[in-house]
Amino acid sequence: MLDWLIHLDTQIFLLLNGLNSPFFDPIMIFFSSKLTWLPLYLLIIFYMYKRFGWRLIWPLIGILLVVVLADQTSVRLFKNIFERLRPCHNPDIMDMVHLAANRCGGKFGFISSHAANTFGVATFLALLFKRRWFTLWIIVWAIVVSYSRIYLGVHYPGDVLVGGLVGSLCGYAVWSLYHWLNRTYGLEPKQN
Repeated sequence: MLDWLIHLDTQIFLLLNGLNSPFFDPIMIFFSSKLTWLPLYLLIIFYMYKRFGWRLIWPLIGILLVVVLADQTSVRLFKNIFERLRPCHNPDIMDMVHLAANRCGGKFGFISSHAANTFGVATFLALLFKRRWFTLWIIVWAIVVSYSRIYLGVHYPGDVLVGGLVGSLCGYAVWSLYHWLNRTYGLEPKQN
């Protein structure tokens, strides 16, 4: 069963990674870069300030906790244990992998830290703001960043899917803690 899943994951990866073009290469490199999203992060902080005032420190701590938890979980409980080679390091398919950025990253790729971090933050923020438009927008952001990892040849779809799931669970766990602390200690300002 596991061999069948790995084979299917590889075939889907080769299909998705093979849908590349010189037009989309720089776009996907741009989407995958951490600095690309700095304006988005600043906009979210501004939105948080408008809603929470100076109490925005608590949701910011929540976001930081989500990223640390998702990132460390993806590395210590998955990459370092499963040691699944990234597609660009897999000798069986490395010659078929399109590496748009000409960078492969670390040796192991299961699970995607990008997917875990983005879906963790997206889940936390969606639960925090509870606005349909924001939830849709932030989930699309997480999907685009995660897909870019497949396009760039550094993760299998399974790495991204499990990374997104783990990140979402981390985001939900931290939001649950934040929600409990808010009910108990009043971290957020009273709504008028």
